[in-house]
Amino acid sequence: MSQSQGMLIVFSGPSGVGKGTVLREYLQEHPNVKLSVSATTRAPRPGEVDGVHYHFVSQEQFQTLIQQDGLLEYACYSGNYYGTPKKAVQEQLEQGNHVVLEIEVQGALQILRQHPQALLIFVMPPSYQELERRLRERNTESEEVIQRRLHTAIQEMGQACQYDFILVNDSVPQAKARLDQMIQAGPYLNRQMKSMIDEVLQDAQTIPQ
Repeated sequence: MSQSQGMLIVFSGPSGVGKGTVLREYLQEHPNVKLSVSATTRAPRPGEVDGVHYHFVSQEQFQTLIQQDGLLEYACYSGNYYGTPKKAVQEQLEQGNHVVLEIEVQGALQILRQHPQALLIFVMPPSYQELERRLRERNTESEEVIQRRLHTAIQEMGQACQYDFILVNDSVPQAKARLDQMIQAGPYLNRQMKSMIDEVLQDAQTIPQ
């Protein structure tokens, strides 16, 4: 990643963990960090606005995006497709802004393979019981859906160690402060510094021994 290019940040966590709340609070204070708006085939939830929370598209439209190589990543989650439109992300990175992808684990690992310099952050609940409580408090889904989400959460949390940082959302203010520290540290991860290391080693080869 060049000094003028922004950093790609992947932000994941199980449904109900509160990652959207933490991220929204963080973004309000950091105008140079942009949230990528994903495309999805699922129906809007109450209060969600097309183009703001998601780009709500049909199955046919989503398949067209795949065929035209218009997505950075995509995955099927709870029977619906989710994906990250490529063009808007690239434009923001080229302008020097950091871009956050709030995506599921499947998509996150696709990003890591294609963009190894991306920063990966996984949001964990303080306990499984707290995650279940938060899901039930939403009071928007049937028991069957809640159980499916909890089952998926176990699978997702089992892959959390593939991320660079684990962010425990015990309280929003504390989680937001930790998120800021993680993003500030992102450019100094080993793989982020690879180009700088290569330059130093290349210079060393030109010095007579």
